[in-house]
Amino acid sequence: MARILYVVLGLVVLLGVQTPAQQFPPGFVDPAPLLAAAAKEIGEASFRCVTFSGAGYSGAVGQTYENAVNIDWPRIDSMANYTRTINWEAGTSKETFDRKPGLNPASWKYGLGWVGGTPTQKNVRQTFVTNGKYSWSMDGDGPPVAAQPEDAERYQLDLWMNPPGFIKAARMPGANPRAFWRWEQIEKGRDGNVVLPEKMYVIAITVLGKYRMDATINSHNQIQRIKTTVSENAMGDFNIEHESTDQMTFGDVKWPIAWHSHQGWDDNFQFYGESTGHNAYGGKFPNVQANACGDPVPVPESVRAAQFPNTVTVDKLGTGVYLLGGGPANSYMVEFENFVAVFDAPGSEERSLAVIEQIAKLAPGKPIRFLVSSHPHFDHIGGIRTYEHIGATIVMHMKNLAFMNRDVLNYRARTVKPDIMSLWPPTEVAEGYNYEAIQENFVITDNKRILRVYYVQPLRHVDGMLMAYLPAERIAFEADLFNTHEPHTGPANPAMTSLWNQVKRMKLDVATVAPVHGRPVPWSDFAKAMGSVANLCETVGSGGSVAWMPCK
Repeated sequence: MARILYVVLGLVVLLGVQTPAQQFPPGFVDPAPLLAAAAKEIGEASFRCVTFSGAGYSGAVGQTYENAVNIDWPRIDSMANYTRTINWEAGTSKETFDRKPGLNPASWKYGLGWVGGTPTQKNVRQTFVTNGKYSWSMDGDGPPVAAQPEDAERYQLDLWMNPPGFIKAARMPGANPRAFWRWEQIEKGRDGNVVLPEKMYVIAITVLGKYRMDATINSHNQIQRIKTTVSENAMGDFNIEHESTDQMTFGDVKWPIAWHSHQGWDDNFQFYGESTGHNAYGGKFPNVQANACGDPVPVPESVRAAQFPNTVTVDKLGTGVYLLGGGPANSYMVEFENFVAVFDAPGSEERSLAVIEQIAKLAPGKPIRFLVSSHPHFDHIGGIRTYEHIGATIVMHMKNLAFMNRDVLNYRARTVKPDIMSLWPPTEVAEGYNYEAIQENFVITDNKRILRVYYVQPLRHVDGMLMAYLPAERIAFEADLFNTHEPHTGPANPAMTSLWNQVKRMKLDVATVAPVHGRPVPWSDFAKAMGSVANLCETVGSGGSVAWMPCK
C-alpha cells in the first residue's frame, strides 16, 4: 500500500497535477497573492530605502482646548523643509524639519509624545532618528536626547507603516499574515458622496511581536491605508492610521506623495466614545528619491546607555503638605485628619503607583479620598485611572465629565498594555459616586483643614481648568498656568494672566505658587514674571462688566 502511495505522489509531481489549495475559514482569503500583487504594483522587490521631502503639519495629540466632536488635534506649528529617509534594510529612519521654537517640548515630534515639563524647543531645526529599538532627538546642534521607551517603540513601528515597509514586515518571522475582504464606503465628504461601495482586501500582520497592523488594499492593488493600535496612558488602546494617496512613479518604483495620519479615531462620531480628536500629521512631500539611503545613523553611546528611572522625590511644603516630584510633572499631597487629597495624576500608571506608595508611607493607614484633576490633557491624566482603582473620588470640572466618564474612567479592555483598572475593575467605577463634577468651586475639608478648588476662566489653553488653594498655608496648586521648570522670559502669556486674574478675583492671599511643572516659587516671583500686568486691578463698570485697569 505504501509503495502504491509513493507511485501516485510521484505521478502527481511529474504530471503537474495540483493538490487541493489551502483552505481558509469563511470570510478569510489567502494573503500571499494579495501581497504579491501589491509588491508588484509598487516595485517593492527593488525598493531598499527612500528619501522624501516637502512641507507638513504637526498636531499635538491630547492637547485640545475642549473635548468637542469631530476636531483635529491642535496644529502647534507647520513643519517646513521636512525631509525623511527610511532605510528598511538597516531598520533606520531620520527626519529633519524646521518649526518655530518656544512652542513645543524639544523631545516632541508630532502626534503622541507631547510631555509638558520637559525642556522647550530652542532652535528652529529639529532632528529625530530611529535605529532599531533606539530613538533620539536633537534640538538644533544640541546633544542627542534619548526617547522614552514607549516613544522609541512607536517610532520603530512607524518604519513599517508605509506600503513597501508593510510588505517587507509581512515577510518577517512572526508576522503571520491573515487576509479578509469587506465593502468600504471610503470617506464621506472628503471623497464625495459614495454611490457604490468598493470591495477592499485587508491584510493583518503582527509587528515587533505584539502590535497588530493591517493594510487596506484597493482594486488597483495599492495599499492606501495602514492601521495599528498602540497604548496611550489615558485612553488605553489607541488608533494610529496612515492614509497615503497620489502614488507617483519614480524610476521603477511607486511612492505616495500625499499623507495624513489619524491618531485617535477619525471624526469621533461613535457610540462608545465622547471625543479625542484625530488628524495628527500630514502634508505633501513631492520630492522623492527612491533608493537614496543617506548616511548611516549609528546609535550614540549616550542614547544606548540612557536610563529612565521611576523615581519619586518628596519635598515638604508644610505640615502634611508634600510635593511628589522626580519626573517632568509633579503631584501634590495634602494630608487631612482621616484621609489624603492629591492634586493631579500626570504621566502613567507606573508613575502614579510609585507616587501612591510614597503617600502610603507619609500618611500610613489614610485612604486617598480625593484626586483633584486640573484638566484633561493626556499628559496630566495618564495616571488618573490608578487613583480611581484604589478608591479615590475624582474631582473634575463639569465640562470634562462626559469625556472622562466615557473615554477614560471606564471598564474597557486594554489589549496592548492592560492596566490595573482593566485587569481588576472595581465595581464602584460603574456606580457613579466616585466622581465630583464641579461648576465654580468645591471644598475638601475635615473641619480643621480646608482645601478649596476653583474653576479657572477664561483660559485659552484648555476648557475646564481647575486650581486648588490652601488658605492656612497660602499655597496655590496649578497646572500649565505658570510653569517654572525653565526660566520665564518675555511678557506674561494668556495662561499666566488667567491665573493672576483668578487669584485677584477670588481675593486669595497666595504666598506660594506650586506648579505641576517645576518647583514651587514665591508669589513675588510670579508677580515679577507678570510684569506690567501685576499693576492692574479688577474694575466693575456701571453695566456690571469686569475689566482690568491700572490700579489707583
